[in-house]
Amino acid sequence: MGRQLELLTEDSVNPATAASKAQRMFERDNVTCLLGEINSASGLAISQVAARNQKIFINTGGNSDELRGKSCNKFMFHVECANSMYVNTLGRALLEQGMVKGKKWYFLTADYAFGHDLTRVARKFLDAQGGIVAGEDKVPTDATDYSAYLLKIRQAKPDVVISNLAGTQITSFMKQYSEYGLPFAVAGFGFDTALAWGAGADNFVGTWPVPWHHDVNTPTSKAFVAAFMKAHGKPPENQAWGDYTVLKIMAQAMNAVKTTDSLKVVEYFEKGADFDILKSRKGYFRDWDHQLLQQMYTLTPKKKGEARDKWDFLKLGPAVPNDNEPLEIIAPTRLENTCSL
Repeated sequence: MGRQLELLTEDSVNPATAASKAQRMFERDNVTCLLGEINSASGLAISQVAARNQKIFINTGGNSDELRGKSCNKFMFHVECANSMYVNTLGRALLEQGMVKGKKWYFLTADYAFGHDLTRVARKFLDAQGGIVAGEDKVPTDATDYSAYLLKIRQAKPDVVISNLAGTQITSFMKQYSEYGLPFAVAGFGFDTALAWGAGADNFVGTWPVPWHHDVNTPTSKAFVAAFMKAHGKPPENQAWGDYTVLKIMAQAMNAVKTTDSLKVVEYFEKGADFDILKSRKGYFRDWDHQLLQQMYTLTPKKKGEARDKWDFLKLGPAVPNDNEPLEIIAPTRLENTCSL
């Protein structure tokens, strides 16, 4: 369209503040759309404001299946992957490792909506694959001492410890798990690259799912990483990928329809337009729940001595789904997550 993009930023803080700031940005700043958020509850609040104003909101960090299900609306789209996509991606890796059927899992669950939803989906997967729940603890979001939980895990002797924690909870858990020297395998269904960096190479353990990593080997991914490294002196993590990708998607849509009109952009998205999302396959939004269908990956620790620098201790697994599988296979189905737009 030949027009300059202006980017305005706000800190959402909590759902009430997020809703208030979203309304103010529509009324005072006359914004075309809202992009971002990382908390599912705040994302829901923003989406409701966006729907009332008939403006687009694209979620880049809220994972809850419910946002794509009973809380969906015509003007909300999702670049971030749903909890079911994280579970199905990691689940495939754990199945290949022989860590599911007949195996005992012990869950540590962040005690709020995100953690509850993630464990619900993970338990459903485990039950379907013949696994066993050895125990579960719901961990307060402000917890910093994991010794009581680690002692219970030691006593339970699970085959796999599942971390369905959130944010810096994961970093703290990894550090203390390493200090205790427990022998049980570790995995987690929710993760961001920066959390591994916070834990450090000596403490990072387990298998974890991510929507993108800076080692993804495509021309556009490598160009993004190089530009980010030049600007910031370190590689981008997956949240940076989401923010960059959503801007590209929105710019492509407005250029294609030659307008910023939300209804025209929604129509463009729902007709199956595809987008270069820095992976080997392009992504597209499903018309019935507005989830961006895409590949995901898993991360595991590299062997000692393999890291090229302090950011490079994570080994990138193969893309899921692979190039010969439909992107739909890791996403929740209509039956699992009904959405009425």
